[in-house]
Amino acid sequence: MKALPFKISKPEQDALVYQVDYGTSFYDKLHQHKEIQISLIVEGEGTLVVGDSVNDYAKNDVLIIGSNIPHVFKSDYSASNSFHMISLFFTRNSFGSSFFDLEELKEVQAFFKRAKHGFKIASKLKQISAFFFQLEESTKLKRFLILLQIIKITSKANYNSLSSFIYDKTYSDNEGQRMRNVFEYTMNNFQQEISLKTISNVANMTKNAFCKYFKKRTNKTYIQFLNELRVEHSCRLLQSNNDLSIIQIAECVGFNNMSNFNRQFKALKSYNPSEFKKMLN
Repeated sequence: MKALPFKISKPEQDALVYQVDYGTSFYDKLHQHKEIQISLIVEGEGTLVVGDSVNDYAKNDVLIIGSNIPHVFKSDYSASNSFHMISLFFTRNSFGSSFFDLEELKEVQAFFKRAKHGFKIASKLKQISAFFFQLEESTKLKRFLILLQIIKITSKANYNSLSSFIYDKTYSDNEGQRMRNVFEYTMNNFQQEISLKTISNVANMTKNAFCKYFKKRTNKTYIQFLNELRVEHSCRLLQSNNDLSIIQIAECVGFNNMSNFNRQFKALKSYNPSEFKKMLN
């Protein structure tokens, strides 16, 4: 089987790339690209890992992922069997090396600052979505003008960062493939026990070397990342499944110790699972 590239390239003849992903899932391999990505989730939900952080994504989310940030969408098939995402890709230099430095575009500089760590829009979603739905029938010029409108709105909208730490060096292909293997194994097996020995073997490294390698590139330990992944999945189960008890949910996401589940959940969400569930009602 041919190895899929870690660095995904876009059509170089186009300064602005319009892309529609539609099917039973999104591209689920850890990857990076030099282009900034602005996406609207039309259908589907799941887990989104950006840089060092585990997030969720759902219908109507507007997501911005900065240049060369490793990221992966993991679709939740139990919640949806239809996935639809509209995206625009461009670089800061796509329209000329000084274009976004023009005085007339000074008000959008916040967009690029936020994009360095990726961010999710928390306001003005209907307004932004309306622009996305115009893209299909638009000329290339109109798409460029729509991009400027979206950048302007997202520069001023409320937002949440998608990551807190970005490795300051671009991943090599070998590094990217190694981290992809680690992330893919973890996201496919987090419901089960994963020992450091097991995941080190996946990375083809000794346990000590892997722990240092992972910490340097994510600013957190592997166990911290694993716990975040489990807690994010437990949140979706708490929101969508009223038939499962909290103990059952803890077991479903890989926590065999209820005290540890409560502790890890509260550390990440500021509430324990019972309090979080009450807030949903």
